[in-house]
Amino acid sequence: MRLRRGGAADVRADPQGPGGHVRGGPWADRATRPEASVIDLELPTEGRNPRTIDVDTLPTLEVLRRINTEDATVHLVVADVLPELARLVDLAVDSLRAGGRVHYFGAGTSGRLAALDAAELPPTFGIWGRVVAHHAGGPRALSQAVSEVEDDHEQGARDAAEVQPGDVAIGIAASGRTPYVVGALRAATAAGAHTALISCNPHTPYGDEVDVHIGLATGPEVISGSTRMKAGTATKLVLNSFSTTLMIRLGRTYSNLMVSVNALNAKLRARLVRILTEATGLDALTCENALAEAGGDTRVALVSLLGEVPAARATVALEESHGGVREALQRLRSA
Repeated sequence: MRLRRGGAADVRADPQGPGGHVRGGPWADRATRPEASVIDLELPTEGRNPRTIDVDTLPTLEVLRRINTEDATVHLVVADVLPELARLVDLAVDSLRAGGRVHYFGAGTSGRLAALDAAELPPTFGIWGRVVAHHAGGPRALSQAVSEVEDDHEQGARDAAEVQPGDVAIGIAASGRTPYVVGALRAATAAGAHTALISCNPHTPYGDEVDVHIGLATGPEVISGSTRMKAGTATKLVLNSFSTTLMIRLGRTYSNLMVSVNALNAKLRARLVRILTEATGLDALTCENALAEAGGDTRVALVSLLGEVPAARATVALEESHGGVREALQRLRSA
């Protein structure tokens, strides 16, 4: 975990050094504007993979085996960064409980993965507008490559204008230095937010500017520089783990059951009745009636059934518990 507040890496403190140069980062002599348009062949993801030098000479099955062998290393890479990821989850839990939000900032593949993760949280966990994704190039860049926008440092800063003190801003960049992402993170820092960087460059100097750097050592790709492959897979695993653990810690699940989905149609109602029967051991009719009394809110129905209280009392207990099912039940039992 790299702390910026109060230390030499705090990019807000004493910005002008001797001779008027800007302090606080590796772009100091360029007024903090990154020159990322030049590919750095020393980046871990840009090197040539010695295990795939001859990949274009191999039969189809062997090409697939080489790719699969490389992919098999990714889960070990993610395992190495779990302590840092846990710190990031805890920051986000505190922020959301205090009324803050989590912001993802990314470009290209990284931005698309972030947008996918944020989009899946409302239907899965019933949490709306609290985890938001900002993608370089906007909606158009989600469905097609708009490569030039990732170099826009100022656009990243503009997109971070809605970040508030106490929010958590997470930049996602395989290289660890994408100008759009760094611009957003620096603006978020200035706004008083907590910041994190998810990269596939463990030694990026920009990791020193954030609260938490999750540096994934995925190494060179099967095809040099094609970071949609191992780097993208590792990033997706980290985002899955981050957002799922965040929702669990916020009490948006009960056991391993998805209990924060509202019954908006017949199919969902049937699924949620089944979840309630599994969670409570009660019959389907009792659970269906409780779900109806709860207005289709599964958590209210669950707390009502397990706590043996009316739906209105269950609703109050959940509100007093930041929406957490187990905490709401503990409140009822200790009342």
